[in-house]
Amino acid sequence: MEFDFLQPLDGELLQFVEALSPQQLGSKIALHAHKDFPDLSRVKIVLLGVLENRGNGPEAGKVDVSHFRKEFYSLFPGNWHIEIADLGNIVQGDTISDTYYALEKITATLIKRKIIPIVIGGSQDLTYALYRAYDNLEQMVNLVAIDSRFDFGKEVQELTANSYLTKMIIEEPNNLFNYSNVGYQTYFNAQEEIDLIEKLFFDAYRLGEISSNSSIAEPVFRDADMVSLDLTSVKSCDSGNFATFAPNGFNGKEICSLSRYAGISDKVSIFGIFNHNNTANEAMLIAEIVWYFIEGFHYRSNEYPFGSRENYIKYIVPIDDEELVFYKSDVSDRWWIEIPFVSNVNNKLKRNTLLPCTYEDYLGACDQEIPERWWKTQRKNII
Repeated sequence: MEFDFLQPLDGELLQFVEALSPQQLGSKIALHAHKDFPDLSRVKIVLLGVLENRGNGPEAGKVDVSHFRKEFYSLFPGNWHIEIADLGNIVQGDTISDTYYALEKITATLIKRKIIPIVIGGSQDLTYALYRAYDNLEQMVNLVAIDSRFDFGKEVQELTANSYLTKMIIEEPNNLFNYSNVGYQTYFNAQEEIDLIEKLFFDAYRLGEISSNSSIAEPVFRDADMVSLDLTSVKSCDSGNFATFAPNGFNGKEICSLSRYAGISDKVSIFGIFNHNNTANEAMLIAEIVWYFIEGFHYRSNEYPFGSRENYIKYIVPIDDEELVFYKSDVSDRWWIEIPFVSNVNNKLKRNTLLPCTYEDYLGACDQEIPERWWKTQRKNII
């Protein structure tokens, strides 16, 4: 069974939980203790540590998520009642491929059971294993990375934390429909890489754009299947990570806001947090990031693609030879735009007939401006 790969929580953590009050999260979470695996029949979210850091190079230190667990267990829940379990850790395999295999199998089992894994890991190349967990679900995958870098690498380069995206693009089966980067910093990325993002019709938003107005990221997360967060995208004065010093990046409030957007998305089924530097300082921020993801999950509205279009107001905007069709939810006031599909499109894409957008996209269309994300998605459907 896939869960045999998991290492239970150690005795020190269990003793820590016993000392907590009944109101704190640690007392409300089902824990994987020795010979006591949680009943997952009603669980909606699980925590999963991955003690693998070799993707950051041979000198990368060991991964320790015990600080995070203590900080998270010590928090109090919001006004929500969500069944959560902590499944323990995936330890380093004999090879890094062994770790990928274990992570892929466990997460594939969880998402088939409609349980969201929150993965706290070492190197960000673990994102590739999470992506491969979708292989047997016969669907295309939309990835959102909160990252200051695009993580492209050379085609012949082995899989690392800085090259996992290239692996996703070139390796079969190719199920990556869209990649969106939130928070890239231009000076960390070659101009050729920025041009490649455009050529592939992917989406990228600079740090300044998101910091000025984080709400523009909400539709991006609403269309995501998985989210990968690189903690080095947070500036060090907020994260406490001075080993990998980041003078610029998201602040604590902004990164928690983005995490909440990820949680509230009806589609996000995997949330990964990577490049933890193992300190108690950064652990507190991770605990709050996870808390806000769960808070967002509580407020999911199960709208499209899970609901019916009957509860939407339809708007038709003529632009040149096109008719753009918008839908507005009368429940959440959120907006979508319809993507017309050509007849020979791969059947796996047909679930994406509506693309999340903003009210500003609708207003722009009324002024005869075609939304950029609509245009990019349309181009991918034709090619």
